Amino acid sequence: MGSAVERTDEHVREYLIYRGFTNTLKHLDSEMKADKEKGFRVDKIIDQLLQFIQSFDLTGLKDYWLYLDRRLFCRLEDVYRSTVNKLRASLYRYYVVNTIQKANLEKTQEFFQKQALELQGQAEWRDWFILPFIPAPEHNPAFAPYFSRQWSETFLVSLHNFLSVLFQSMPQPVLLSFDAEVQKTTSVMEENEQLRQLLFALQTESREQKDTDEVVHLKLPAYVQNMDRLGDTELDLVTRQRPVSAASTPSRNFFSTLLPQGRRTPAVKAKPLTSASSPSQAAVGRKEQASSQSSKSKDGLQVKATSGGEMSNSQQSTQQTNQPSHSRHKRIQAHEKDRKELFSKPSPLLQDKNREAGELEPSNEISGEAPDSSSGRSGGGLSAEQPFIKLSQEEYGEHHSSIMHCRVDCSGRRVASLDVDGVIKVWSFNPIMQTNATIMSKSPLLSLEWATKPDRLLLLGSGVGTVRLYDTDAKKNLYEMSIDESHPRILSLACSPSGSSFVCSAAALNGIGLVEPAVRLAIPVSGQLLLWDTKTVKQQLQFALEPEPVAINCTAFNHNGNLLVTGAADGVIRLFDMQQYESAMSWKAHDGEVHSVEFSCDENTVFSIGEDGKFVQWNIHRCGVKQAEQILPQDATGPFVLSGYSGYKQVQVPRGRLFAFDSEGQHVLTCSNSGGLIYKLTNSEAALKSTLSLGGHKAPVVTVDWCSALDCGTCLTASMDGKIKLSTILAQKS
Repeated sequence: MGSAVERTDEHVREYLIYRGFTNTLKHLDSEMKADKEKGFRVDKIIDQLLQFIQSFDLTGLKDYWLYLDRRLFCRLEDVYRSTVNKLRASLYRYYVVNTIQKANLEKTQEFFQKQALELQGQAEWRDWFILPFIPAPEHNPAFAPYFSRQWSETFLVSLHNFLSVLFQSMPQPVLLSFDAEVQKTTSVMEENEQLRQLLFALQTESREQKDTDEVVHLKLPAYVQNMDRLGDTELDLVTRQRPVSAASTPSRNFFSTLLPQGRRTPAVKAKPLTSASSPSQAAVGRKEQASSQSSKSKDGLQVKATSGGEMSNSQQSTQQTNQPSHSRHKRIQAHEKDRKELFSKPSPLLQDKNREAGELEPSNEISGEAPDSSSGRSGGGLSAEQPFIKLSQEEYGEHHSSIMHCRVDCSGRRVASLDVDGVIKVWSFNPIMQTNATIMSKSPLLSLEWATKPDRLLLLGSGVGTVRLYDTDAKKNLYEMSIDESHPRILSLACSPSGSSFVCSAAALNGIGLVEPAVRLAIPVSGQLLLWDTKTVKQQLQFALEPEPVAINCTAFNHNGNLLVTGAADGVIRLFDMQQYESAMSWKAHDGEVHSVEFSCDENTVFSIGEDGKFVQWNIHRCGVKQAEQILPQDATGPFVLSGYSGYKQVQVPRGRLFAFDSEGQHVLTCSNSGGLIYKLTNSEAALKSTLSLGGHKAPVVTVDWCSALDCGTCLTASMDGKIKLSTILAQKS
């Protein structure tokens, strides 16, 4: 019920804003803040009771219970009055036991003084008045059970269950019933859709089985006859829902039109019939051969003749069997001719996307200039060596200033993006793009990171020495941790994959966030690297940074959280052993600052991008040994420059992730002036080869991310004009 009330409150607030009832909205917000029923959230009501108990506020505890009694319990039937009285007595005993456990004898005596008139006539409290005078009541047989953890947990669970059942049994207003009807309608629609698909599959299977068992002359499938009325999407749906028994016929779906000729599924050759074959098997063989020939003709392939210039026996039998009516035959021929002409020409939409993106080919090695997008083309189609196909590109434009960070959560369902104005947007893109939460703060926000367990939590680092833990579902701050006043700028956050801790990098104020490199200080900024426990919300330790304390710009864990790699302002990469909480190795990696660092897919190497414009692969088993090195153009490593009218120029140093890997670790996504660039990792001296340009941006891209949690990969590229592009790409398997 609590979730339904919360959703209904949001709908009411949205309606009041739509109608312009601002005064009513103000009164609603003020009353919601003072709501003692906590939106019928049982966990919040129990938290309020426990807060009174922990703070020894006996008056507040009594008043709150009396309010619940007048508002809720008095409406119950008389048979439940004894249950309410037992819960109240247990609540008071829980309070008294807490005062003794906290060694606050004054509050214990105060309880019996204030409650003497009410409790002295009750038999269950008669022995409790001697409790303050017993030296060790937890060892007394009469009181020992109440000091056990089992009793306290049983009481809290009983109270929780009682309130839950009470709220579920209360008569609901029509507005809340509407939410229940919406949920019920949604579930019924989903069930109907599943049943419809099941019915369609059963009908198709029955029809296929009937065609197989009976010896009839060749007949085209229903979905081919109705192609004039079916679009590509519906045709693909029908093809995928056909049973496994008909899978030998190559299907013609939407993605096959995008694949090059050499990569399409080859046609199945017909097997000659033997003398031992039964009549039904012969009919099946003729149908499979005819389907194979039909698939060949649809793909634009011609049937080859035999060496003697005559067709084989199986082909002749197929030709004799396939004898449709004259008019129907002409209609099918005309339809096939139109389809061949359609698929022989490149799609205008695909041409526009390719022209806009300026795709790069694998044969072009990385350089400062964009490779020719027309190279490697054959008749306007895609290159056979192209490992990815860009299916679509969408834009998220809710930010009004340059982006600093843009990260996808572990499940691939939500995105958190932070701009230079300190505004954070939490949004989703599947099935539709929509903003879920907007986070604004009086203090500037400099960094963010998704928690791993649970993945709805977001860590936010500020410029005043604090880190906030934000719940994106409840849309509220859970905790705010004060890190260090002497190092107030939280530059980087990384959450352990186990979810039990996170590291944060704090830097001093002498490093300015958005300045040109020419005026930056030559001396590395002082900083700290700290480990915090997410459950106790306390600092566990401070890592030793040798040879001197320095600002850590970027941090990354390996898959199990046993290793932590960092890149610092002094150009040094440090690798920490998170089991021993000490530095395992460190080496000078770049001339200037290290901007971004990540583990490789196999975690035997580390990749880094530095201020010197180099993309380097390091072997972590041999300290400081380079495996590959590549010079990247300035628009991939920063500083990023956005020029405007009248000599306006905005310069931004890197803050977010500058590169991201795909799920297999064979390709890497980097920044550029016009969009993201995808490169293939190689073992040669030239570490990268250009593969694909995503394009779509009119301002320099400053941070990227690559999500492979869904069926198709999603590349995020964020630029200095506040635009974020989501490019959906499909990997072609060789």
